[in-house]
Amino acid sequence: MNPQDFWNGRYRDESYAYGTLPNEFIAQSIQELTPGKIYFPAEGEGRNAVYAATKCWKVWAADQSEEGKKKALQLAENHNVEIHYHVGNAMHYTCPEPLDAVGFCYFHTPEIVLAPMYSHIFGQLKQGGTVLLEGFSEKNLGLGSGGPQDLSMLFTEAKIKSLLSGFQNIKVWEECVQLNEGPYHQGTAWVIRAIAEK
Repeated sequence: MNPQDFWNGRYRDESYAYGTLPNEFIAQSIQELTPGKIYFPAEGEGRNAVYAATKCWKVWAADQSEEGKKKALQLAENHNVEIHYHVGNAMHYTCPEPLDAVGFCYFHTPEIVLAPMYSHIFGQLKQGGTVLLEGFSEKNLGLGSGGPQDLSMLFTEAKIKSLLSGFQNIKVWEECVQLNEGPYHQGTAWVIRAIAEK
């Protein structure tokens, strides 16, 4: 099954696969920034994008799933906000305006495309723009709380620091959290979190 079919299948149900509330780390971090223009690649059903829009950000999102887009736009309508949503591979999409922030929330890719994908997205940030990131750590493999079950697609602090090479004020750390994000992110999980400035 190709990735687009997989994610369309996951998002086709009426319920939200990862809930409608934003990721706690992403939400807290957004609150500490001055609202501007933000992009969420691999945004799925829109929970983080819609939250940012309710906090006066201008928001772009992208995902491979048309079903995800439908639910994201519905969620935005429910909250009386607007988001701009592109369906397609994030490697082939560029936001129409320079960005103040990018939010990576469990954006895991095959290792062969990881560095070029992130580099392409980083290139859309303004100088001084902020990267926010939360993803599953290698320690999460086999825990059953969500995420890829392929070690090469999981993160370490070193892998994230390498992706952020050239950024300023880099903070990267590993943390054990309790996830309660819809049916697919539940229970004890090891995550990598990061904040950096371009």
